[in-house]
Amino acid sequence: MRSRAGQDEISFGAAADTAAGRAERPDLLLTPGADAAGLAVATVGLAKRFGGQLAVAGIDLAVPRGSVYGFLGPNGSGKTTTIRMLLGLIQATSGSQRLLGVSMPAGANAVLPRVGSLVEGPAFYPQLSGRANLARLDAADRTASPRTAAARIEGALDRVGLLAAAGKRYRAYSLGMKQRLAIAAGLLQPRELLILDEPTNGLDPQGTREVRALIREIAADGTTVFVSSHLLAEVDQVCSHVGVMRAGELVFQGTLEELRGRGTPRILVRTAEPERAAQVLAGLGLTDVTVAGREVTAQLGGHAPEAVCAELVHAGVPVAGLDTPRASLEDLFVELTGEGFDVNG
Repeated sequence: MRSRAGQDEISFGAAADTAAGRAERPDLLLTPGADAAGLAVATVGLAKRFGGQLAVAGIDLAVPRGSVYGFLGPNGSGKTTTIRMLLGLIQATSGSQRLLGVSMPAGANAVLPRVGSLVEGPAFYPQLSGRANLARLDAADRTASPRTAAARIEGALDRVGLLAAAGKRYRAYSLGMKQRLAIAAGLLQPRELLILDEPTNGLDPQGTREVRALIREIAADGTTVFVSSHLLAEVDQVCSHVGVMRAGELVFQGTLEELRGRGTPRILVRTAEPERAAQVLAGLGLTDVTVAGREVTAQLGGHAPEAVCAELVHAGVPVAGLDTPRASLEDLFVELTGEGFDVNG
């Protein structure tokens, strides 16, 4: 369903990195004629320009089937514009895109019935109940069978935990219930791909947990979930793959583990003599040496941790503990985007 301009819009059923990154990840590079059978979403050079502003700068998305793909970036980085292009809600300025192996927007009629989506927040009739709203949406779907409508609506409501509130008017729903009803609308028929734009935006902690648990359940059933967010907790708790946007560019794409492994290696030394330890680390050529209480951290560079430990002991520094901590997701996102993220959501 598409709303009038200026209203919330909701659609149901219907990277490789930048140039340098593509060279680093040739396995993710797609050409317009490439076989995308293993990908639920694939784009090549997808771009959108609004007048003189380049909102999305030629990105190459590669979303594996069966994954939970976190499409992350600060507000205004181009996430929603990309999603609207993927679903055919707006036309791309250049590039190509496929959903479930079907070219878009040419193949929209064939592929969108296999895709559920929530874009820019839920939009329903406030005076109708949750069940009645779903019934209207289902009746507007030319691919849906009227004979199975009641069963499918009840099943979708049950799946998102709204069966007990199905008769309540939409205006009386909490924001979390509204988000879950929107997801239910996307699940009125079996979907191979579910695209969710900021599904936990504005929710309280309980509503956020409910929606995240629902995403995990949907993914466990084999549906590919593409979820855009600016919350790091979304990545940690529900995503297997990640794409990071910055100012319209895809600056990282890969698995969550690949993202975690991207950070600069560091060493942490616990000692009763932190100043002496800092001098030894600096003398070895380690950089960014920082002292905080009885802990000293530094960038390892090409040094082996065991060799650094040996040098500290040789210098008479009492080493109570030594670790090589991985960079936090927050640090990695700041490094990639130059902006902070809401860590907890």
